Amino acid sequence: MNKFLSIFAVAAVALATACSTGNTDLTKSGLNKNDFVATVDGKATALYVLTNKAGMEVCVTNYGGRIVSVMVPDKDGNFKDVVLGHDSVADYINIDGNFGALIGRYGNRINQGRFTLDSITYQLPQNNFGHCLHGGPKGFHHSVWTASQPDNSRLELTLHSPDGEAGFPGNVDVKVTYSLTDDNALEISYEATTDKPTILNLTNHSYFNLSGDPSNNILDEVVTIDADAITPIDSTFMTSGEIRPVEGTAFDFRKGKKVGEEIEADDEQLKNGMGYDHNFVLNTGGDITRVAASVLDERSGIKMEVLTDEPGIQFYVGNFLNGKVKGKKGIAYPHRGAMCLETQHYPDSPNQANYPSVVVRPGETYASHCIYRFSVVK
Repeated sequence: MNKFLSIFAVAAVALATACSTGNTDLTKSGLNKNDFVATVDGKATALYVLTNKAGMEVCVTNYGGRIVSVMVPDKDGNFKDVVLGHDSVADYINIDGNFGALIGRYGNRINQGRFTLDSITYQLPQNNFGHCLHGGPKGFHHSVWTASQPDNSRLELTLHSPDGEAGFPGNVDVKVTYSLTDDNALEISYEATTDKPTILNLTNHSYFNLSGDPSNNILDEVVTIDADAITPIDSTFMTSGEIRPVEGTAFDFRKGKKVGEEIEADDEQLKNGMGYDHNFVLNTGGDITRVAASVLDERSGIKMEVLTDEPGIQFYVGNFLNGKVKGKKGIAYPHRGAMCLETQHYPDSPNQANYPSVVVRPGETYASHCIYRFSVVK
Protein backbone atom coordinates (compact mmCIF):
# COMPACT_ATOMS: atom_id res chain seq x y z
CA MET A 1 0.00 0.00 0.00
CA ASN A 2 1.49 3.37 -0.91
CA LYS A 3 1.97 6.17 1.60
CA PHE A 4 -1.13 8.14 0.58
CA LEU A 5 -3.46 5.13 0.57
CA SER A 6 -2.16 4.04 3.94
CA ILE A 7 -2.89 7.46 5.43
CA PHE A 8 -6.32 7.55 3.77
CA ALA A 9 -7.29 4.11 5.04
CA VAL A 10 -6.28 4.80 8.61
CA ALA A 11 -7.97 8.19 8.57
CA ALA A 12 -11.19 6.64 7.26
CA VAL A 13 -11.24 4.10 10.09
CA ALA A 14 -10.58 6.84 12.64
CA LEU A 15 -13.37 8.97 11.20
CA ALA A 16 -15.83 6.10 11.24
CA THR A 17 -14.94 5.30 14.84
CA ALA A 18 -15.32 8.91 15.91
CA CYS A 19 -18.71 9.22 14.20
CA SER A 20 -20.05 5.99 15.67
CA THR A 21 -19.03 6.82 19.23
CA GLY A 22 -19.56 10.58 19.15
CA ASN A 23 -15.98 10.94 20.36
CA THR A 24 -14.37 14.26 19.45
CA ASP A 25 -11.15 13.67 21.41
CA LEU A 26 -10.19 17.30 20.90
CA THR A 27 -7.20 19.01 22.47
CA LYS A 28 -7.42 22.46 24.02
CA SER A 29 -6.18 23.86 20.70
CA GLY A 30 -8.99 22.08 18.82
CA LEU A 31 -6.92 19.28 17.29
CA ASN A 32 -8.44 15.83 16.85
CA LYS A 33 -5.96 13.13 17.81
CA ASN A 34 -7.57 10.75 15.31
CA ASP A 35 -6.40 12.99 12.48
CA PHE A 36 -2.79 12.19 13.35
CA VAL A 37 -3.17 8.41 13.34
CA ALA A 38 -1.56 6.94 10.23
CA THR A 39 1.13 4.59 8.99
CA VAL A 40 4.01 6.25 7.13
CA ASP A 41 6.86 4.15 5.74
CA GLY A 42 5.61 1.28 7.89
CA LYS A 43 5.71 3.32 11.12
CA ALA A 44 2.78 4.58 13.19
CA THR A 45 2.19 8.29 13.71
CA ALA A 46 0.23 9.92 16.50
CA LEU A 47 -0.37 13.18 18.34
CA TYR A 48 1.07 13.64 21.84
CA VAL A 49 -0.22 16.21 24.32
CA LEU A 50 1.91 17.89 26.99
CA THR A 51 0.28 19.86 29.82
CA ASN A 52 1.38 21.70 32.95
CA LYS A 53 -0.24 22.92 36.16
CA ALA A 54 -0.73 26.40 34.70
CA GLY A 55 -3.03 25.03 31.97
CA MET A 56 -0.57 25.42 29.10
CA GLU A 57 -0.75 22.79 26.37
CA VAL A 58 1.74 21.72 23.70
CA CYS A 59 0.85 19.18 20.99
CA VAL A 60 3.55 17.30 19.10
CA THR A 61 3.37 14.66 16.37
CA ASN A 62 6.12 12.11 15.93
CA TYR A 63 5.92 12.68 12.16
CA GLY A 64 8.91 14.99 11.79
CA GLY A 65 8.90 15.61 15.54
CA ARG A 66 6.69 18.59 14.78
CA ILE A 67 5.27 21.02 17.32
CA VAL A 68 1.67 21.30 16.12
CA SER A 69 0.21 23.73 18.66
CA VAL A 70 1.27 25.77 21.68
CA MET A 71 -1.53 27.11 23.86
CA VAL A 72 -0.54 29.93 26.23
CA PRO A 73 -2.60 32.54 28.13
CA ASP A 74 -2.86 36.11 26.88
CA LYS A 75 -3.15 39.23 29.07
CA ASP A 76 -6.88 38.57 29.58
CA GLY A 77 -6.33 34.98 30.65
CA ASN A 78 -7.61 33.51 27.38
CA PHE A 79 -5.54 30.66 25.94
CA LYS A 80 -4.27 31.17 22.40
CA ASP A 81 -2.39 28.99 19.94
CA VAL A 82 0.83 30.81 19.04
CA VAL A 83 2.36 28.52 16.38
CA LEU A 84 1.44 27.81 12.77
CA GLY A 85 0.83 24.29 11.54
CA HIS A 86 -1.69 21.79 10.21
CA ASP A 87 -4.51 19.86 11.86
CA SER A 88 -3.78 16.46 10.29
CA VAL A 89 -0.75 14.33 9.55
CA ALA A 90 -1.88 14.08 5.93
CA ASP A 91 -1.48 17.85 5.50
CA TYR A 92 2.02 17.76 6.96
CA ILE A 93 2.93 15.07 4.43
CA ASN A 94 1.22 16.55 1.39
CA ILE A 95 1.84 20.29 1.91
CA ASP A 96 5.44 21.43 1.58
CA GLY A 97 6.74 23.27 4.63
CA ASN A 98 8.72 22.88 7.83
CA PHE A 99 6.05 24.03 10.30
CA GLY A 100 7.18 23.03 13.79
CA ALA A 101 9.65 20.43 12.52
CA LEU A 102 12.78 18.92 14.00
CA ILE A 103 15.55 19.75 11.56
CA GLY A 104 18.61 17.56 10.88
CA ARG A 105 21.12 16.34 10.24
CA TYR A 106 22.15 19.90 9.50
CA GLY A 107 19.86 22.86 10.07
CA ASN A 108 20.31 25.72 7.61
CA ARG A 109 22.57 25.59 4.53
CA ILE A 110 25.80 23.92 3.45
CA ASN A 111 27.43 25.50 0.41
CA GLN A 112 26.83 23.43 -2.75
CA GLY A 113 25.91 20.54 -0.44
CA ARG A 114 29.58 19.67 -0.05
CA PHE A 115 32.03 19.51 2.85
CA THR A 116 35.34 17.85 3.63
CA LEU A 117 36.05 16.12 6.93
CA ASP A 118 39.31 14.32 7.71
CA SER A 119 40.35 14.61 4.03
CA ILE A 120 37.13 12.92 2.83
CA THR A 121 34.72 14.98 0.73
CA TYR A 122 31.01 14.31 1.12
CA GLN A 123 28.27 15.29 -1.33
CA LEU A 124 24.81 16.03 0.07
CA PRO A 125 21.50 16.76 -1.69
CA GLN A 126 21.35 20.18 -3.35
CA ASN A 127 17.78 21.26 -2.66
CA ASN A 128 18.05 25.06 -2.35
CA PHE A 129 19.87 27.27 -4.89
CA GLY A 130 22.39 24.46 -5.31
CA HIS A 131 22.98 24.24 -1.55
CA CYS A 132 21.91 21.61 0.96
CA LEU A 133 19.14 23.04 3.16
CA HIS A 134 17.96 21.43 6.42
CA GLY A 135 19.61 18.08 5.70
CA GLY A 136 18.06 17.75 2.24
CA PRO A 137 14.49 17.16 1.05
CA LYS A 138 14.10 14.00 3.15
CA GLY A 139 15.70 15.16 6.36
CA PHE A 140 14.58 14.53 9.92
CA HIS A 141 11.47 16.66 9.30
CA HIS A 142 10.00 13.84 7.17
CA SER A 143 11.05 10.97 9.44
CA VAL A 144 8.74 9.10 11.81
CA TRP A 145 10.35 9.27 15.24
CA THR A 146 9.90 6.65 17.95
CA ALA A 147 7.95 8.31 20.76
CA SER A 148 7.80 7.70 24.50
CA GLN A 149 5.85 9.86 26.94
CA PRO A 150 7.08 9.28 30.52
CA ASP A 151 4.56 11.74 32.00
CA ASN A 152 2.09 14.47 31.05
CA SER A 153 4.78 17.12 30.66
CA ARG A 154 7.52 15.27 28.77
CA LEU A 155 7.92 13.59 25.38
CA GLU A 156 11.01 11.69 24.24
CA LEU A 157 11.64 11.14 20.54
CA THR A 158 14.39 8.91 19.16
CA LEU A 159 15.64 8.29 15.64
CA HIS A 160 18.36 6.19 14.01
CA SER A 161 19.93 7.81 10.96
CA PRO A 162 22.01 5.22 9.06
CA ASP A 163 25.50 5.81 7.71
CA GLY A 164 25.28 7.50 4.31
CA GLU A 165 21.73 8.79 4.70
CA ALA A 166 21.47 11.90 2.51
CA GLY A 167 25.23 11.58 2.03
CA PHE A 168 26.13 12.22 5.67
CA PRO A 169 28.69 9.91 7.30
CA GLY A 170 28.13 7.81 10.39
CA ASN A 171 25.36 5.83 12.03
CA VAL A 172 23.77 8.53 14.18
CA ASP A 173 21.37 7.93 17.06
CA VAL A 174 19.37 10.98 18.08
CA LYS A 175 17.24 11.70 21.13
CA VAL A 176 15.12 14.84 21.44
CA THR A 177 13.17 15.61 24.60
CA TYR A 178 10.31 18.10 24.78
CA SER A 179 9.59 19.23 28.34
CA LEU A 180 6.84 21.60 29.49
CA THR A 181 7.61 23.26 32.81
CA ASP A 182 5.13 24.70 35.28
CA ASP A 183 6.44 28.23 34.64
CA ASN A 184 5.25 27.97 31.00
CA ALA A 185 8.54 27.13 29.34
CA LEU A 186 8.91 24.64 26.52
CA GLU A 187 12.38 23.11 26.71
CA ILE A 188 13.96 21.17 23.85
CA SER A 189 17.01 19.02 24.58
CA TYR A 190 18.95 17.38 21.74
CA GLU A 191 21.45 14.54 22.13
CA ALA A 192 23.19 12.40 19.50
CA THR A 193 26.07 9.97 19.08
CA THR A 194 27.88 8.66 16.02
CA ASP A 195 30.19 5.78 15.06
CA LYS A 196 32.10 7.88 12.46
CA PRO A 197 33.27 11.49 12.39
CA THR A 198 30.31 13.53 11.17
CA ILE A 199 28.62 16.93 11.41
CA LEU A 200 25.45 17.79 13.32
CA ASN A 201 23.39 20.95 13.73
CA LEU A 202 19.90 20.23 15.04
CA THR A 203 17.13 22.77 15.56
CA ASN A 204 13.38 23.30 15.61
CA HIS A 205 11.52 25.18 12.89
CA SER A 206 8.42 26.43 14.72
CA TYR A 207 6.64 29.45 13.24
CA PHE A 208 5.49 31.80 16.02
CA ASN A 209 2.69 34.36 15.88
CA LEU A 210 2.16 35.67 19.41
CA SER A 211 -1.06 37.47 18.57
CA GLY A 212 -2.75 34.09 18.62
CA ASP A 213 -4.47 34.99 15.36
CA PRO A 214 -2.61 33.40 12.42
CA SER A 215 -4.44 35.62 9.94
CA ASN A 216 -2.39 38.55 11.32
CA ASN A 217 1.13 39.36 10.19
CA ILE A 218 3.90 39.80 12.77
CA LEU A 219 5.25 43.18 11.64
CA ASP A 220 4.10 44.91 14.86
CA GLU A 221 5.65 42.33 17.19
CA VAL A 222 8.61 43.69 19.14
CA VAL A 223 11.79 41.63 18.81
CA THR A 224 14.99 41.88 20.84
CA ILE A 225 18.10 39.88 19.89
CA ASP A 226 21.27 39.96 21.99
CA ALA A 227 23.66 39.94 19.04
CA ASP A 228 26.30 42.40 17.90
CA ALA A 229 26.73 40.75 14.50
CA ILE A 230 25.20 38.62 11.77
CA THR A 231 26.65 36.26 9.18
CA PRO A 232 25.66 38.07 5.95
CA ILE A 233 24.28 36.19 2.95
CA ASP A 234 24.39 36.45 -0.83
CA SER A 235 21.39 36.24 -3.16
CA THR A 236 21.34 32.44 -2.75
CA PHE A 237 21.09 32.80 1.05
CA MET A 238 24.65 31.49 1.49
CA THR A 239 27.12 32.87 4.00
CA SER A 240 30.71 33.67 3.08
CA GLY A 241 32.42 33.23 6.45
CA GLU A 242 32.16 36.94 7.25
CA ILE A 243 30.87 38.15 10.60
CA ARG A 244 29.42 41.65 10.16
CA PRO A 245 28.46 44.11 12.93
CA VAL A 246 24.79 45.14 13.18
CA GLU A 247 25.64 48.62 14.47
CA GLY A 248 23.95 51.27 12.34
CA THR A 249 21.98 48.76 10.25
CA ALA A 250 18.43 47.44 10.08
CA PHE A 251 19.72 44.30 11.81
CA ASP A 252 20.33 45.97 15.15
CA PHE A 253 17.71 44.46 17.46
CA ARG A 254 19.73 44.84 20.65
CA LYS A 255 17.37 47.40 22.19
CA GLY A 256 14.21 45.89 20.71
CA LYS A 257 12.04 47.14 17.86
CA LYS A 258 9.05 46.12 15.79
CA VAL A 259 9.76 43.62 13.02
CA GLY A 260 8.35 45.98 10.40
CA GLU A 261 10.18 49.10 11.58
CA GLU A 262 13.08 48.79 9.12
CA ILE A 263 12.22 45.72 7.07
CA GLU A 264 11.76 47.80 3.91
CA ALA A 265 15.03 49.73 4.36
CA ASP A 266 17.40 50.10 1.41
CA ASP A 267 19.75 47.37 2.60
CA GLU A 268 21.49 44.79 0.44
CA GLN A 269 21.11 42.14 3.13
CA LEU A 270 17.35 42.70 3.37
CA LYS A 271 17.16 42.39 -0.42
CA ASN A 272 19.19 39.18 -0.41
CA GLY A 273 17.02 37.67 2.31
CA MET A 274 13.73 39.10 0.99
CA GLY A 275 13.50 40.48 4.52
CA TYR A 276 15.04 39.06 7.67
CA ASP A 277 16.33 35.52 7.13
CA HIS A 278 19.73 35.65 8.79
CA ASN A 279 21.88 34.01 11.42
CA PHE A 280 22.57 36.31 14.37
CA VAL A 281 25.85 35.85 16.26
CA LEU A 282 24.74 35.74 19.88
CA ASN A 283 26.49 37.54 22.72
CA THR A 284 25.32 34.99 25.28
CA GLY A 285 28.41 32.79 25.02
CA GLY A 286 26.49 29.55 25.38
CA ASP A 287 25.00 30.58 28.73
CA ILE A 288 21.56 28.95 28.85
CA THR A 289 20.52 31.26 31.71
CA ARG A 290 20.81 34.39 29.56
CA VAL A 291 17.99 35.49 27.27
CA ALA A 292 19.21 35.33 23.68
CA ALA A 293 16.09 36.80 22.08
CA SER A 294 12.58 37.85 23.01
CA VAL A 295 9.33 38.65 21.23
CA LEU A 296 6.38 40.66 22.52
CA ASP A 297 2.96 41.04 20.94
CA GLU A 298 1.45 44.14 22.52
CA ARG A 299 -2.06 43.21 21.36
CA SER A 300 -2.19 39.89 23.19
CA GLY A 301 0.37 40.75 25.85
CA ILE A 302 2.10 37.43 25.16
CA LYS A 303 5.87 37.48 25.50
CA MET A 304 8.31 34.74 24.51
CA GLU A 305 11.94 34.55 25.57
CA VAL A 306 14.45 32.29 23.83
CA LEU A 307 17.36 30.83 25.78
CA THR A 308 20.00 28.56 24.29
CA ASP A 309 23.52 27.22 24.64
CA GLU A 310 24.01 27.55 20.87
CA PRO A 311 26.21 30.34 19.42
CA GLY A 312 23.64 31.52 16.86
CA ILE A 313 19.97 31.98 16.11
CA GLN A 314 18.27 32.15 12.72
CA PHE A 315 15.72 34.96 12.61
CA TYR A 316 13.24 34.39 9.77
CA VAL A 317 10.00 36.32 9.37
CA GLY A 318 7.90 34.25 6.99
CA ASN A 319 9.03 36.00 3.80
CA PHE A 320 7.99 32.98 1.72
CA LEU A 321 4.50 32.71 3.20
CA ASN A 322 2.11 34.02 0.56
CA GLY A 323 -1.46 33.23 1.60
CA LYS A 324 -1.61 30.05 -0.49
CA VAL A 325 -0.97 27.59 2.33
CA LYS A 326 -3.94 26.90 4.57
CA GLY A 327 -3.21 25.65 8.05
CA LYS A 328 -5.17 24.77 11.15
CA LYS A 329 -8.90 25.56 10.95
CA GLY A 330 -8.49 26.32 7.24
CA ILE A 331 -6.82 29.68 7.86
CA ALA A 332 -4.59 30.94 5.04
CA TYR A 333 -1.18 32.01 6.34
CA PRO A 334 -0.32 35.50 5.08
CA HIS A 335 2.98 36.98 3.98
CA ARG A 336 5.14 37.46 7.07
CA GLY A 337 2.45 35.81 9.16
CA ALA A 338 4.95 34.27 11.61
CA MET A 339 8.58 34.23 12.64
CA CYS A 340 11.11 31.51 13.36
CA LEU A 341 13.84 31.76 15.97
CA GLU A 342 15.97 28.69 15.27
CA THR A 343 18.82 28.11 17.73
CA GLN A 344 21.85 26.78 15.88
CA HIS A 345 25.48 26.75 14.89
CA TYR A 346 26.17 29.06 11.97
CA PRO A 347 25.24 28.20 8.37
CA ASP A 348 27.95 26.46 6.33
CA SER A 349 30.10 25.93 9.43
CA PRO A 350 31.72 22.76 7.97
CA ASN A 351 33.32 24.95 5.31
CA GLN A 352 34.24 27.95 7.50
CA ALA A 353 37.24 27.45 9.75
CA ASN A 354 36.51 30.62 11.74
CA TYR A 355 33.00 29.46 12.73
CA PRO A 356 32.38 27.26 15.80
CA SER A 357 32.86 23.61 14.89
CA VAL A 358 29.94 21.26 14.18
CA VAL A 359 32.10 18.11 14.05
CA VAL A 360 31.07 15.19 16.27
CA ARG A 361 33.33 12.16 16.69
CA PRO A 362 32.84 8.65 18.05
CA GLY A 363 32.85 8.68 21.84
CA GLU A 364 31.48 12.23 21.95
CA THR A 365 27.87 13.22 22.63
CA TYR A 366 26.33 16.03 20.64
CA ALA A 367 24.19 18.15 22.95
CA SER A 368 22.09 21.26 22.41
CA HIS A 369 19.46 22.93 24.57
CA CYS A 370 16.79 25.48 23.72
CA ILE A 371 14.06 27.06 25.87
CA TYR A 372 11.00 28.96 24.66
CA ARG A 373 9.66 30.66 27.81
CA PHE A 374 6.25 32.35 27.79
CA SER A 375 4.83 35.06 30.02
CA VAL A 376 2.31 37.91 29.93
CA VAL A 377 2.90 41.67 29.84
CA LYS A 378 -0.22 43.68 30.83
